[in-house]
Amino acid sequence: MNTDLKALDAWTGRTETVQDTITPTPVVALTATLDHPAAAAPAGTPLPPLWHWLYFLPMHRQSEIGADGHAKRGGFLPPVPLPRRMWAGSQFSFHAPIRVGDQVARTSTIDGVRSTSGRTGRLVFVKVRHEVRCNGATDPALVEFHDIVYREAQRADDVVPPPQPAVRGAWRREIVPDDVLLFRYSALTFNGHRIHYDRKYVTEVEGYPGLIVHGPLIATLLMDLLRRQLPDADVADFRFKAVRPTFDLHPFHVNGELQADGKTVRLWASDHEGWLTMDATATLR
Repeated sequence: MNTDLKALDAWTGRTETVQDTITPTPVVALTATLDHPAAAAPAGTPLPPLWHWLYFLPMHRQSEIGADGHAKRGGFLPPVPLPRRMWAGSQFSFHAPIRVGDQVARTSTIDGVRSTSGRTGRLVFVKVRHEVRCNGATDPALVEFHDIVYREAQRADDVVPPPQPAVRGAWRREIVPDDVLLFRYSALTFNGHRIHYDRKYVTEVEGYPGLIVHGPLIATLLMDLLRRQLPDADVADFRFKAVRPTFDLHPFHVNGELQADGKTVRLWASDHEGWLTMDATATLR
């Protein structure tokens, strides 16, 4: 792996730019998926935080898809020689609204590649920086850092990290992660990763007990909880870290509470046993 990692270092600094148009249909579709009343999204409607994930979708040819449903390794992302890939977390700075009708460009840069060892063996972390600009603007409307973790195949003797207990939040909503919810979010984000819809694959090949709820979906549900509680809130920054996988076998909860300073919102997700699965913080303007 050390030799492989040296080769992967060559990917640091690579960039790509893709363009898109903020069309209304994905906004209307995610509104329905998150169980809000039907609403139109006319031109000028601002995207809620994180809904930019509905755009810049990975349009790989079918012949370029690997066994796990993702694009084959290589291309823009480095070809990490580890079989399991997960979204570990993200950090965001929101500078200006992104609106329906905007012509948008996203410039992505490989910010770094790091290797380490954990309880389950070798890990490789890849950090990607995304900058989204609207209508030819020089300054980005959004800056996102995306943390991807690659893991070795699961083994029978893997040591599972101890779970962290989660408290009940002042805000709390139960989510039922059924097959339909996971399918709809996969479809909206054009995410072919089989761990979210192929039960035979996720249990027999990757060794998980059930379908895995998308990390971005949970993060979106946390931000959606904030919007339900503080409809007029203007989010300046947001960060989240995946702590523990969430499976479709049981309902889970999204929690939150406004801190004493009136600007910091702590948000977190917990599973049916009360263990912390995602930890997040939003800062309001």
